[in-house]
Formats: sequence, C-alpha cells, structure tokens
Amino acid sequence: MKPDLAVLYEHPQWFIPLWAALDRHGIAYEAIRLSDHSFDPASRDIPAPVVLSRVAMSSFLRETQHGIFYAQSLYDHWAANGATVLNGADVIAIDSSKARQLSLISRLGYAIPETRIVHRREDLLAAARTMRWPLMVKANIGGSGAGITRYATEEELAQSVKDGTVPDSVDSVLLVQDYVPPRGGVITRVETLAGKFLYAIEVESGGDNFDLCPADACAVTRGPIRMAAVQPPAAIVEAAERIAQATGLAVGGVEYLIDDRDGVARFYDINALSNFVAKPLDVLGWDPHDRLVEHLKAAIEEAR
Repeated sequence: MKPDLAVLYEHPQWFIPLWAALDRHGIAYEAIRLSDHSFDPASRDIPAPVVLSRVAMSSFLRETQHGIFYAQSLYDHWAANGATVLNGADVIAIDSSKARQLSLISRLGYAIPETRIVHRREDLLAAARTMRWPLMVKANIGGSGAGITRYATEEELAQSVKDGTVPDSVDSVLLVQDYVPPRGGVITRVETLAGKFLYAIEVESGGDNFDLCPADACAVTRGPIRMAAVQPPAAIVEAAERIAQATGLAVGGVEYLIDDRDGVARFYDINALSNFVAKPLDVLGWDPHDRLVEHLKAAIEEAR
C-alpha cells in the first residue's frame, strides 16, 4: 500500500523536525533519499499521491554528482503520471537560476540589485564596466552563500579572472551584481506557505559573510548568527506573496534587503527549500512545521 506522502530529500539531518511533525500528525509518508535514487522513464508508478521536494540547491557543495537536474526530471516524470508534486520541476527551474529569479521579480515590478548575466568568465570585466564598484560575482546556482565574491575594483576582478579564482557555477552562468549595502546590516527572509505570508526573520549580515541561512544545520560550520522575528510592512508582505505565487512555491522563502543608499527594498533571492528557523518556539513562539503538515494534509485530501 502506497503512503499518502513521499518526501524526496538530500540532506540527512535537515529534515528531522519535519519527520517529527509528520509522525506527530499521523501522516503516512516515505522519505526518499535523492543520492542513490533511480527511475524507469517507462514506468507509470509514483511513490505517493503527493510528493514534497526537499532538494537543496546547495547540494552540489556536498556531492560532486549532485542531483538538482536529476530531481527536476524525476518530478516532471512523477507529475506526468498523476502525482501532485509540491515545489516540482517548474519551481526547481526557477530555484536553480538566480538569473530567472531576478527576471521574474523585476517583471512583477519590484526592485532588484543591478545585475548583468554572462556565461563566460572572460565576459565578466566587460559586464562590470557598465556598473559601479564595489560589486559581486555570483554563481547562478548557489546555496548557503556559496559562489559569491565581492570585488572592490576593476583591477581586483581582472586579476581574479586571470588567476581563475572567480566563482564558478555548475551551469556555467554567472552574475555580476551591485554590492548593495544593507541598512542596519541585516537582510530579511519572508517565509511563505501556499503563496501566503507565514513569518519573517531578520538576519544580521556580517560584512562579506553571504551564508545567512537561519536553520540550525546551516549554522554548524560558521557559528551562530543573530536573527529575530519581524513583521515587514504590508507592501513587502504583498510583494513576497506575489513573488511566491508567480514562482509556484508551495513553501519557500523570498529574501530582500533595504538599500542603505536610497532606502529602496531590493529583492534578490527565491528559495524553495525552507528549513525554517532554528529553535522556532524560541524565535517565533510556534512551530511552522505544524502548519506545513496541515497544508500537506489538505493536498493529500485533494489528491484522493
């Protein structure tokens, strides 16, 4: 007998709170590890009526043979054979491309950091000459702050290109982006569920530390970071919800910062993998995993 829910995951420790919440609510589920998975494209079998993606774009940091593009193909296969896939192939296509994220956000009418997209390292300098300094070079597929380097001058970037030390991306797409000084030294991540505001966390940005994931598992290697629950202005909440809905996020975060130079809120990241905040009862006063499970229950009922 098939379970009601299948969860495809990559990181072995990140989802212990999710498994606990599913057990607490009595949901029959199968946890499927991505790293050793395979599928038959001629098979019409699906693991469960509802599938939840918990695949991190940072998976390439942990396994050279990462499964990002494999998961996209797998989700498309399962969906074509009748599964309801939450954060499926179309969402991964956006989650795995900062270029697509910024294009989507801009089309919706919201401010982003000034950015140029290239696909060759040797084109970085030409793109940078149309922008102001300092700037950053970012990998199109990142995660946990990976593949981001700040450059103060053209000479510094030129030397990095010459030395072959500029960031790389697993899809060979790079971003040249304005370094936006965050007001108050903080960024804000707005978490959404079913396209609606769930909560927001303000995270302290420490200089050139771009790994600002609020989950416990993300903090292990770099020490604690300051974070606090906040209530963004209504216009920001509405913007985050529109971005999440346009992306098709079942659950996920939208990040922004306030540009200290002009006070403009600039959105810069869409993240379909929400580990949720560390110690949610201390930070939020409630556990968002319970609300996620309620959403999964509704999806399961609809799929029956």
